[in-house]
Amino acid sequence: MLLLWILCILLAAALAAALIKICLMRHDIRQISDQFDKRLTENTNELITTGSGDPAIRAVAAKLNAQLQTFRQQQLKYINGDLELRNAVTNISHDLRTPLTAIRGYLDLLQDEPQSPAAARYFDVISERTAQMQLLTEELFRYSLILSEEPYSPAENVCVNAVLEESIAGFYGAFMSSGIQPEITMPEQQIFCKCSRMALTRIFSNLLQNARKYSKGDLQISLSAEGRLCFSNLTNAVEYTHIEHLFDRFYTVESAQHSTGLGLAIARTLTEQMGGNIYAECDDDRLRVIVELPVTAMSSEK
Repeated sequence: MLLLWILCILLAAALAAALIKICLMRHDIRQISDQFDKRLTENTNELITTGSGDPAIRAVAAKLNAQLQTFRQQQLKYINGDLELRNAVTNISHDLRTPLTAIRGYLDLLQDEPQSPAAARYFDVISERTAQMQLLTEELFRYSLILSEEPYSPAENVCVNAVLEESIAGFYGAFMSSGIQPEITMPEQQIFCKCSRMALTRIFSNLLQNARKYSKGDLQISLSAEGRLCFSNLTNAVEYTHIEHLFDRFYTVESAQHSTGLGLAIARTLTEQMGGNIYAECDDDRLRVIVELPVTAMSSEK
């Protein structure tokens, strides 16, 4: 009987020791997990530390530290390479401006000279290609600046209604020449967004330019009180494309004229920089580009 009691006491002690060890191991694993999450999200070279004396726990921490060091090296390599690429694109596009401007100047001079019909045709082709090169160079330069630094004015409380109205008015002549009569729906209240006014103007300008290129003659623009904008138009162009690629850099629809493929990419970058979201939908030949802005306030009247 005494032996049985001793055995029960020993088993209880062993069980208690095992439970304590399990609790300590769970605490150490939770601590390592929390540190790992922080090291992934923070810009730091700190490694995971543990006070555990358990060899298995210490081995896990050591393996995670090795992975963290590899990850940091790859991340640094990517950041440096990306920065070098941006700087190279900025410098190249900047350097191309001067010779293209010179070519444009000589073409303007040549236009006043007598030309044969064949030379006139060649002149028109060269002139058009030069204009496209200038447009691409300018868009590439602006896009590289947007990615590398904040090129616009500081954030302020901007009235989205007012900026949208101004942007549409600026495109009125282009819409009329393309036979487009926009249908505009906006709330009576003024919608405000904390952002750069110049950046918001650029977003709307690029989206309106995109709508003008692809529209079959209609354009519906709506703004909700929640800061959701929808640019909708009928188009034949997108049915041959994948909608998810519309915001990719240099992606163009074949029927687009004088397109650099950077307009929607710039709009997406600027929208995301201000904490918003932009995406596209397409059904029954109707393309919808939707912008969701982070609304900060709303007045009672427009």
